[in-house]
Amino acid sequence: MSARTKSRRRALDVLFSADVRGDTIEQALEAESLRAASRPERANSWPYAREIVQGVIDHEDEIDLLITRHSTSWRIERMPAVDRGILRMAVWEARFNDEVPVGVAIDEAVELAKELSTDDSPKFVNGVLNAIVKEPALGS
Repeated sequence: MSARTKSRRRALDVLFSADVRGDTIEQALEAESLRAASRPERANSWPYAREIVQGVIDHEDEIDLLITRHSTSWRIERMPAVDRGILRMAVWEARFNDEVPVGVAIDEAVELAKELSTDDSPKFVNGVLNAIVKEPALGS
């Protein structure tokens, strides 16, 4: 598993944890930062995981608006928490991180959905993300 894939898993853990516990993403990020500082064996995957989570925090309103606009099957509040986290992370990578090719962001998100969510989730995640990346970015 690549370092970036591990980082995405860690970022998803933070987003999922915040969601199911009812914490803010900032609170979950801080808690994970403290854990990461005490686990040097995980040092390689933490910087990018932190960047992803901070990116989701910084663009949360726009990310959720995009997901809401392009999810015809589910309101964002009704989605499984893991799907919501995967989508938020992937939208940030595809829309706000120029270092990650859009196709990679989508492929990684679909793989996480296959592994961690329902049987219908990979198709759902793929459809929502493909619709989002086809929409012109604000200010374009």
